Amino acid sequence: MSKSRTIGPKGQVVIPEEMRRALGMKPGARVRFELRGKELVVKPEVELEEYVEYYSRTFAKKARKQVDLKKLIEEEVDTRLAVSR
Repeated sequence: MSKSRTIGPKGQVVIPEEMRRALGMKPGARVRFELRGKELVVKPEVELEEYVEYYSRTFAKKARKQVDLKKLIEEEVDTRLAVSR
């Protein structure tokens, strides 16, 4: 699918409705921009929780127990702060 749009005076571009619908993007959704050579890629930003949920479902057979990521990150921060003091 390919569409053309004009960049407005503030650098804004409207993403075509059918593309937003295909990606499940609704008003207020966050997007990520990536520059790949001479291409600008715009894609929905994936929240950490969604990624973890997807990863957990995809690799559930391999997972032995659920990991509390917030607790793991907090422990890592505490460890790093203790080392820097």
